[in-house]
This record gives sequence, structure tokens and C-alpha cells, in this order.
Amino acid sequence: RLQEEFQRQQQEFEKKIRKTYRIENIIGQSKRMQEVFGQVTSVAPSRATVLLRGESGTGKEMVARAIHLAGPRAEGPFVTVNCAALPETLLESELFGHKRGAFTGAVEERKGRFELASGGTIFLDEVGDIPLPTQVKLLRVLQEKKFERLGENRTLAVDVRIIAATNADLERLVEDGRFREDLFYRLNVIPLFLPPLTDRREDIIPLTEHFLDRFNVEHGKGVSFTPEAVDLLRDYRWPGNVRELENLVERTVVMAKTSSAGVQDLPRAVRLSALSSIKEEHQTLQGPAASGSAGPNEFRPVSTSGADHLRALEKEELRKALESTGWVIARAAKILGFTPRQVAYKMKKHSLTSPWK
Repeated sequence: RLQEEFQRQQQEFEKKIRKTYRIENIIGQSKRMQEVFGQVTSVAPSRATVLLRGESGTGKEMVARAIHLAGPRAEGPFVTVNCAALPETLLESELFGHKRGAFTGAVEERKGRFELASGGTIFLDEVGDIPLPTQVKLLRVLQEKKFERLGENRTLAVDVRIIAATNADLERLVEDGRFREDLFYRLNVIPLFLPPLTDRREDIIPLTEHFLDRFNVEHGKGVSFTPEAVDLLRDYRWPGNVRELENLVERTVVMAKTSSAGVQDLPRAVRLSALSSIKEEHQTLQGPAASGSAGPNEFRPVSTSGADHLRALEKEELRKALESTGWVIARAAKILGFTPRQVAYKMKKHSLTSPWK
């Protein structure tokens, strides 16, 4: 009975995974992501090797799973390997397996990830971090679909599709002699580039709503963001991309003391980013911002109530920075990312004066 319950739970889990990672269920209304989805649909039916490129946190593993599930190997295993997480000796063992006694600590025979992925797909994340000796063995798998376990002479054949991912500049690594050129070309059969979140701003709010729904259910909450908080989320630069947004939403849901999360509940980095986007009142606006037709990556004017919140926020953050630096303008400017002249102007604007004067 326990075995039957385990199998039932495993089937439910696999069903949930398949539903989550199907291409039609991935959130991406922006033109850039629609282009990615079109490419995924085109490459999924093939056996060709795919190289996913893009910044950390852009969703490369999710897209890799979508390719797997949309192809003929969907019923086979999807096996992931983080190539940056293991030292060279352990990475080889993880990829190709080992014979008992192959190295210190190898107390039993073990299959590698390539064997486990046979009939399905193997996802090699952070492939740019693979050491050169291991790159040679990986190249052979790509060319011949054959390898040997560590400590063993028997050659094994494997039927597996390879999807690799990296946020590194592989071309530069090739030039520097840290990545094999022949391996690069073997991996780069079908390159797919995933855009950073700042280049797909139309997706920020749908993603935020999706994460809110998910984490509210997981944590038994009913939290939502105020319009002013949404304004800041929409205009933040998101250096950590979708992963940063996901983590922010979960943290907000968990820590929220009420059902309404406002500007004050957002991380300091988001609030400070909003401050740096506020135009100085004495500056002359130029270019697209002056015409009111801000582009997708430019600061978009917020509502009157939102502007009031930002002004109050600016004063509070300015005061905190000044207090933490003993009211030394140059040091406060460095914290806030402003020039000392801008800080002096803002102090005057908000009637903030040093208590030492």
C-alpha cells in the first residue's frame, strides 16, 4: 500500500511538472518572449543540440524543460547537471559514472547522469565552467554518443539529447584558451538567447501576479501589492531577472503583516532604484522623456499619489543615508548613487539640515 501511495504521489508530481513547464503555460506576453516561444516550438521536435544563452535568472532551465516536453522525448527522463557546482573529479563522476574503487570514496558502482538520461534529455547548466579535461570527454559524447565510466574500460553507448546553458561569453573563453573551440561549435548548433527582464517589461506585472498567486497559496496568505508598489516593481532594473522577482514576491508574502504590501515593504534596492529615477526639478528634460513617450527601458511617470509616495520615500532614504554617515554629504552620496551636489540639492528641497550645524 505504501508503494502504491508513493507511485500515486510520483505521478501527481510528474503531472504538475509537465503542466507547469509546457510552453503554453510559461508567462511571456512580450515580443521578445514570443520570439523565444516560436523558436522553442521549431527546435523541440528535432534531436539537435541546443545552447541556451542569457543572464543568470532568465529562466534557462524552464525553457530547457519546455523544449524537452514539446519534443518526442517527453516521456523520457529530464536530467539536470549544474556544471559549476562540482569540482573536476566529482563532475566527471557525476556526468559519466564510476566503477567501485575508481577513486577515494567510490565505495560502490554508480551510473552517471548521461546513463540516467538515456532516452530523454540531459540539461548541462553553466557549461562554460566545465574544466578542459572534462570538455574532451564531453566532446566525445557529442560526437559519438559514447563514453566510459571512471575506472572502467568498457565503452557505453547512450541515446540522449543535449541542451546546454551558460551566462558566460563562450567566444571569449575560446579566445582565452579556457573553452575548446570544437566543443563550442558542437554545442552551438541551435543557439537560443533569453532576454533579461529589463528587455521584456510587459512581463513584469503578469509574472508578479503569477508569483503572488503561487506563494499566497503555498503560505496561506492573501497579499497583494499597492499601485505605488507596482509602479516601483515595473520600473526597477531587475539585475537578477525573473529569479530576483520571484524571490522578492515570496519574501514579501511571507513577511507581510497585512494583506496590502506597499512601497515600505519592498527591499531597499528597489526603493533606492526609484529614487535614482526621479528627475531633478531644476534639470531640463531632453529626448524621449521630455515628450512623454518614454521607451520601454526608461522611467515612466507615476500617478500623483505615487509621486507623493516617492517624494516621501526620497526624503526618508536621504535622511537614513545621512544619519548613517554622520551627515557627511560625500559619503551619503556614494551610498545613494548620487553626486554630492545632488545630495545637497535634495537636502535643501526636503528641508534636511545637519544636527551638527
